[in-house]
Order: sequence, then C-alpha cells, then structure tokens
Amino acid sequence: MTDPEQSERLAELEAKIAKLKAKDAPRPHQEEHYSQAQMAWRMVIELVAGLLIGFGMGYGLDILLGTMPIFLVIFTLLGVAAGVKTMMRSAAEIQQGIDKPAQGGDERAKNGD
Repeated sequence: MTDPEQSERLAELEAKIAKLKAKDAPRPHQEEHYSQAQMAWRMVIELVAGLLIGFGMGYGLDILLGTMPIFLVIFTLLGVAAGVKTMMRSAAEIQQGIDKPAQGGDERAKNGD
C-alpha cells in the first residue's frame, strides 16, 4: 500500500468512528419529552406540597402559641395560594416548551422533506 491510500483509508475510518460516537452520545435534558401524565402529576404534587407545608406551619404555630384554629386556617390558605401559583408557573413553563420549535431531531423534518 502506498502512503496516500493509507491516509485515505485512515480518514474514512476516523469518519466512521466519529459518526458512530455521535449516534451513541447522550442527549441533553431539554430534548427529553415528558408525557402529559408526568406533567399533570408534577402539578398535583406542587399543589399538595404547598398545602401540606402551609398546614404544617400553621399547626406548628398554633401549638407553639396556644391559638388553635387561627394560624392553621391562615397558613393553610397561604399554602394553597402558593401551590396554585407554583402550578401556574409550571403550566406557563410547559406552554413555552410547546410553543418553542423543537431543537435537534431529524434533519429532514427541519428542511421540510
């Protein structure tokens, strides 16, 4: 074999190796697609977490100060409000992800083929 043939074959081999490595590379987190059920569970958990944190804080303050229903009611309502606010923020984040065009993916789909 001559030297130009070897360098040509070596270049072809390196191109094949690079192509295979690129195929197996992990995708960034943004490209993962979440199902509707996962998004719904996330929102439910955020709402319940806000409610439970507010309830716990109110109950703790009532026990500590000896005023049973006052702080329990106030902080439970504040917890619900915080949970709804967090839920709405998550819904807006999900909506932005839907409105934004997909990044990555198939080259033919991008070109309209």
